[in-house]
Amino acid sequence: MAKCRYIFFDVGNTLLFPNRARILAPLPENRHPTLETWQALERRTKKEFDQVLMAGKVDHDFWWTFHTYLLQGLNALEDSMRDALIVNTQNSANWDQILPGTRDALERVRKEYALAVISNADGRIDAVLRRCGIVDCFASITDSGNVGHEKPHPAIFEAALREMKAEPGESLYVGDVYSVDYVGARRAGMQAVLFDVAGAYREQEFARVESLAGLENWLQQQLRATTDEVGRHV
Repeated sequence: MAKCRYIFFDVGNTLLFPNRARILAPLPENRHPTLETWQALERRTKKEFDQVLMAGKVDHDFWWTFHTYLLQGLNALEDSMRDALIVNTQNSANWDQILPGTRDALERVRKEYALAVISNADGRIDAVLRRCGIVDCFASITDSGNVGHEKPHPAIFEAALREMKAEPGESLYVGDVYSVDYVGARRAGMQAVLFDVAGAYREQEFARVESLAGLENWLQQQLRATTDEVGRHV
């Protein structure tokens, strides 16, 4: 693996997490799924979505499938309710839950790497990052709502790389959906690692971490491996 100089982050389910109370507001509060149920739905949806996207047969987006399963589990599947949940989920303002230690971890990582963001969002993800207190950790923010292309389209990765004046081979992308983030970044010539908090890919052989602390450890391992490789050729 080439020496990494740039790290590009996804936002949703990587740096920030859903405000489930706001997203699920159309449902009675006593019918809101637990975090465990939400993550189980996420794992199920990711596996199905990856299969259909990789086969080029996507009929519905990720959150259409996710909320279909959620409502089916409640015996409450109605188009209007699903539509309301999808709108709430796709509103970047509702992705404002940040894990303790996130900023500290980003500060440590950016001592060694230039950091940036590539997000499928609504053109306002910078405002959410600012509200959550981490926007200044990133040298650039590439939002599909402004670029006009969503991951995994190569154009959004290329736009972000140009903004950072970064070479793809020296760049790492960190995101949570295999078919969108991992495959999209690899096709753009970047390195990639899955940020897999829900554990959707634990049985797979992809490079993956489950926390920012895990990412820091993974980066250290890659650096040691690169150093050892260079040493063997000196």
